[in-house]
Order: sequence, then C-alpha cells, then structure tokens
Amino acid sequence: MASRRSRRLGSLVPFAAAVVLLLLIASAAAAAAGSPDRAGPARPPLVLPLTLAYPNATRLPASSARRGLGDGHNPNARMRLHDDLLTNGYYTTRLYIGTPSQEFALIVDSGSTVTYVPCATCEQCGNHQDPRFQPDLSSTYSPVKCNVDCTCDNERSQCTYERQYAEMSSSSGVLGEDIMSFGKESELKPQRAVFGCENTETGDLFSQHADGIMGLGRGQLSIMDQLVEKGVISDSFSLCYGGMDVGGGTMVLGGMPAPPDMVFSHSNPVRSPYYNIELKEIHVAGKALRLDPKIFNSKHGTVLDSGTTYAYLPEQAFVAFKDAVTNKVNSLKKIRGPDPNYKDICFAGAGRNVSQLSEVFPDVDMVFGNGQKLLLSPENYLFRHSKVEGAYCLGVFQNGKDPTTLLGGIVVRNTLVTYDRHNEKIGFWKTNCSELWERLHISEVPSSAPSDSEGDMAPAPAPSGLPEFDVGLITVDMSINVTYPNLKPHLHELAELIAKELDIDSRQVRVMNVTSQGNSTLIRWGIFPAGPSNSMTNTTAMGIIYRLTQHHVQLPENLGSYQLLEWNVQPLSKRSWFRDHVVSILLGILLVVLLTLSALLVLIVWRKKFRGQAAYRPVDSAVHEQELQPL
Repeated sequence: MASRRSRRLGSLVPFAAAVVLLLLIASAAAAAAGSPDRAGPARPPLVLPLTLAYPNATRLPASSARRGLGDGHNPNARMRLHDDLLTNGYYTTRLYIGTPSQEFALIVDSGSTVTYVPCATCEQCGNHQDPRFQPDLSSTYSPVKCNVDCTCDNERSQCTYERQYAEMSSSSGVLGEDIMSFGKESELKPQRAVFGCENTETGDLFSQHADGIMGLGRGQLSIMDQLVEKGVISDSFSLCYGGMDVGGGTMVLGGMPAPPDMVFSHSNPVRSPYYNIELKEIHVAGKALRLDPKIFNSKHGTVLDSGTTYAYLPEQAFVAFKDAVTNKVNSLKKIRGPDPNYKDICFAGAGRNVSQLSEVFPDVDMVFGNGQKLLLSPENYLFRHSKVEGAYCLGVFQNGKDPTTLLGGIVVRNTLVTYDRHNEKIGFWKTNCSELWERLHISEVPSSAPSDSEGDMAPAPAPSGLPEFDVGLITVDMSINVTYPNLKPHLHELAELIAKELDIDSRQVRVMNVTSQGNSTLIRWGIFPAGPSNSMTNTTAMGIIYRLTQHHVQLPENLGSYQLLEWNVQPLSKRSWFRDHVVSILLGILLVVLLTLSALLVLIVWRKKFRGQAAYRPVDSAVHEQELQPL
C-alpha cells in the first residue's frame, strides 16, 4: 500500500504577485482566444501511454491565442504509463532529455508546474531509477540565465526554482533548457523546453524510486504550457489509468477525439491554479448524501490531482460517505487495515474477483454542476487489503481540517480524463484503459517521429477470434512492476498462481524467458496443452487468452501489478511418425546397446574365470615328462 503521504498537491507558499500575473495572462489569453467553446486550430497531438505560477517562475513569450482541443485527428504516438497507483503511489512515463538523450522515469503530476530531474551536481539527492542528468554531456544544454523575472542563485548567474508539497517533501535547483524527446512513436518532434536540474531533495522525493516529476499543471514552466506556447500541440491533455491490480495506462499530450458519451464538468482556471471541477453532490447506491452543495466548493473547490493516490473529503462529507457505504455492506466483517499507523476502514469477505465487487459494494455517483453524472465503481473508492485475501479498504479519507476536496488517481481508475484547458472543462469517460485504442477505434500502431529514444510496447488487445487450427503453444509477454532480484524467488509461486487463476494445471505454465527492465521485469510465459495431449482446441485457447486480457489474473500485493504486453498462439506442428516417436526410438536403441554391453561383460568375466582354474587329473594318471632346467 502506498504511503498516505503521497499527496503531491503543490504547496501554496506566498505568491500574491505571481497570482496577479497569472490572472492577467489568463484574461489576455481568454480574450484572444474568443469563445471558450470554439475549437482552436488542430495541432499534431503527442500521445504518451500512462503532473499557478510561482514568484520565481521564468517568463516565457506569450502567445496570441490558445490552441483548442483539435478537430479529432487520430493520436499517432503513445508511451504507456508505468508502475501502479497503489503499489508505488504514482504513475511514471519516460522522458528523454539532451543530445545524446538521457532517459528518466518521471511521475506524471497534474498538480505540479515544473518538470525536474536530479542534477549531476546534486548534493542532497536520493538513489533513483536512472543516472542523474549530466549537463556537460549534452551538446544542446544551456542554463537559463539570471533575469528580472526569476529568482537567481547566489552568484546571480542562473535562474532557480523551488517547490514544496503537501506531504512535506521539497525540490529545489537551477533552471536549464534542452531538447526533450517523447519516444520514437511520437508524432511530435523533439522540442526545446525549460526544466529543473535538482540540487536538493527532501522527504518522499528523496526516497522515491522514480527520478523526478513531469509537471502538467497550469504555469509558465509547465511542459504543457511550454508546448502550447510554441504552437506545436493543442491546449489539452488526457490521462487514462489502469484498473485495480492492473497498473499502467496512457497519457496524451494534445487534442484527441472525445467519445460521444463523455461527461464534462466546467473547470475554472481563475478560481484556482489547480485543475478543479464543479462537484455538487455525491450519491451512494442512488441516494444523495445529506450535504450542503457548498461543502465541495470551499477553498480551492474540488481539485483533480494525478500525483495524489487517494481521495480526500472535507470532514462532514467524509463522515457521510463512510456511513453510507458501511450501511450497505452489513454482510461483510469489519477488520483492521494493513498498516497499524492508519485507522483504515476495511471489510473482509468480498472475494478476490474485482469484476464482482459491484455485487457487494454500492455504486457511487458524482454529480456535477451541469447535472451530468460520473459513475464510480467500487475500484474507484476501494483498495485491496495487502494482508487479508478478499478484503478491501476505503480509499477515501478525511482531508484533515482542510475544506478542499482532493480527488486522486484512485477515483479515475479505468477512466479516460481529458483536461480540455482551451474550453475550460474536464471530461470523464469510463473505459478499460488497457484497451483504450480499440474502444476509441483508433489505429494501434501510429507512425514514428524522429527520436533517438526507444518507445514502449502497447498493451495487448483482447482476442477477437483465433485462426482455425489446434493450438500447440500460447506465449504471453507480461511486464511486472517488481525488480528481478525481488521477483526471482517467487517465479514458481507466480506460475502456480497464474495457473490457478486461469483454471489450468500448474504444469502447463512455464517460464520461457526473463528480462530485467529497471524497476520492472519482463517475463515470457509458455502455456502448454494439458496432460499427454500435444495440442489444445481453439476454444480452450480462446478462453485462456480472454481471461488473460480481461485481467482475471490478480497478483498478491508483494508481487506488484502487471501489464499484459503481447500474446501469441502457435499451431500444432505437423510432424512425421519418426518425429512423434523419436524419444521412444532413442530409448529402444539405448536399451539394446546397454543389453549388448552387459552380455559382452559377462562373457569376458566368465572366460577369465575359467582359464584361471587348472584341469582335474586322477592321482594315477600319466604326467608328461618335463626337462629339468639346470641351476
């Protein structure tokens, strides 16, 4: 279970002057853009599979108009999000900085406005996934020189940044500019952008495995704002997180076609520097909680933050929600949570199958100001108990004494969330994020763009039918969010678990290949026919693949989450009588050779023994005369 401290909403340090500046810029941009519902010019979107302005923010050139959502051009580049929300506390994507490029695993965070990585000169940085950024090795790096619009270092030669977060972690360093690449499948070419080169980390930022933060919030240093100001993408981005026990997902920078049944809520950029929505009511099992609608509009309102793990409600709303859910699950036993440091509200006896949780736990509706509703299934407000099988805990907590409503990643699992900044609205579409492209009828393999980095494999689609032949072998490529040294002792246990979940014999599942990939492990499994049979029917193979692609395999907490990357079937090879019986023939030949050698050995021993014995003669028998030899 992720630390309860994983609330990465940026700290509101004093920044009155910056707020005024931000309001002026937002007003000017809105006036230039015209009607907020009018679509802006289409730009090639950047698709990454699956984060206010501050007093020391560097001023970038203002654009005469903001770019809209686009006219529905297909996304043509994608990189998956990695890791798992509840196991790791965050999702990461891969970003490549410099020439030649240096790779980093960055947490996608809609509540942060700066993208930063550890610098080679960092004096207080933790041990992270990748080597630190070395400016001297990049031929395209340049420092952001000190100017009147930024906070300068002690030598007054370079601009600096500093960020503090709600969980009491912080990051500070200098600002630099370099080429950023988004993967070889990106239609967007590499772009120059400003980023932070860390010199100091504290708290969770120091101890986390990920290298740094990819800031997607509103602010001039945000990677989104920089790309939009350059006019290379539309003013929109989307996130789609995988479901419970699945992990991964997709991120899209730029416009993409909105599904017709996507529900929207207005998002007011003037009200708050964070991405907010107009939440009016919460319904549990179809019944509205007895709350004043203004409770969700206090302080910053209702904020979406992809860098936060769970959901946090004001005290009165949390108590009402907790009581409503508890009253609907009287048949379940209340138990203690997995972490004694927290008073989690947990229930045992719900079963392991996530798809059947709706039969036990109530559905929840979030009602927006425009009357549209977003349905939350149990996986959107529960997390799995890590120590008791079939038990789940509420992933919704009280936000201390803070009246802000904070919605983290758990609320939008298996939900495509589109941050349409141009039209000041946020859209929600319930879907299976591992099958996003198939459900949107978008081509799965886009064209490539120039980049010296490697892209990621797309999630494996569900089977739509197999060729008509008897199957001799099914191969499955699975990426597990656990390092190989930690996973190696559990490979046999994992094979038995997969066999159990697929309802097949454990001897049918074998490891064919294992590859270490940083903080994850790529395993190729082979699923063989049962018993003496050397093939399985097309129907049997289809059932196995379907259960895999629908994520029926659920890993225990210590084995992390997984992504199904690719599956393949191999037909039963047509072999001759000799190939089918080659083992029997070889065994027969070996047996004949052993018998022959044994017979020869017995004969040799018998003959030696016979020669060693003197022939028997009677006492009075004649003896051949022998000549005496002289002394």
